[in-house]
Amino acid sequence: MTRKRRRKIPGRNMPRLREEPILSRAASEPDIGSWPCMRTTNNKQPMDITLIKTFLEVANTGSFVSACERLFVTQSAVSLRVQRLEDSLGHKLFVRSKAGAVLTPEGKLFEPYALSLLKIWEEARQQIAIPEGYSRAFSIGAQYSLWPGLGFRWMDAMQAEMPELSVHCELGMSDRIIRFLVEGVIQAALLYTPQMRPGLVVEPAIDDELVLVASWPDATLDLGKAFISVDWGPEFTHALAIAIPDLTDSGRSMALGGLAMEYIVNRRAAAYLPARSVKRYLDAGKLHLVANAPRFPYPAYVIWREDIPADLLALTKRTLARVTHTLEKEKESVVGHLKVMDRFIPVSDAEVTNE
Repeated sequence: MTRKRRRKIPGRNMPRLREEPILSRAASEPDIGSWPCMRTTNNKQPMDITLIKTFLEVANTGSFVSACERLFVTQSAVSLRVQRLEDSLGHKLFVRSKAGAVLTPEGKLFEPYALSLLKIWEEARQQIAIPEGYSRAFSIGAQYSLWPGLGFRWMDAMQAEMPELSVHCELGMSDRIIRFLVEGVIQAALLYTPQMRPGLVVEPAIDDELVLVASWPDATLDLGKAFISVDWGPEFTHALAIAIPDLTDSGRSMALGGLAMEYIVNRRAAAYLPARSVKRYLDAGKLHLVANAPRFPYPAYVIWREDIPADLLALTKRTLARVTHTLEKEKESVVGHLKVMDRFIPVSDAEVTNE
């Protein structure tokens, strides 16, 4: 009698594994697919945040060329990103011409959703990044030359008053900082050249002045090749060319005032720098004011996002006011010393100063 072979059922005799609960995507993440701006057509995947940022940059500048310059990518990359976004939404977002790019009706409808998406994304990213021991977060940005004298002091003042506050800092040129504000990467910024954008509030921060300093004492306006041209913006360049034409073509120029300060301290050189920034170098005898040199107004501004929580906004405004009050005294000390010097040295017809 032959023994009947038992049919083997796959998996029947295998050890039983512990069943783990399966979390659905919807249970662990916000249902962004239900938002109008994230619905897709033709089974396309939802767009990523980079496409949103690119869309907003083109919308703000009105130009694909300007957008690629600000985003530091090629024009073809910007075009491809916008096309991917349009494919995902199933609608054209821009009307393109030689004059630039204009939002279509669908693009105008999508823009506030895009801003909301960026805001929520950045808020989530910042909240997750709050280090242990801190319960709140605030992010600020500033141009390079505004960090040493103003930005760092502001950060210290905020944390001194609210120790549980984590502060994140960004630095860069004006266009980059403005983009970070619009995208929600930062909540406030210190800039010499602010830009008005929806959702942002611009207020004066400090009334500074650009003064001419040299690395050796008793320097005169006849600086020759020792003068370093610093890019403080087109208005300053124009005013300087009128006031002291001989200083406009020195053969050396710098885009960042902070670099210029360190440069001239260590060699025989001179440059126009903010009065509040040079005070500690003047006190240490490393830099010296050039007598009889015109000085130029150079105010700085603070820009706030409108959606900052009320208690944080009050804190940041209060601490910034204290810091700027101290800086005003430092600037007055430098300018006051210049006025004393001017009493004993003939004033040039080219001097331009606000007294």
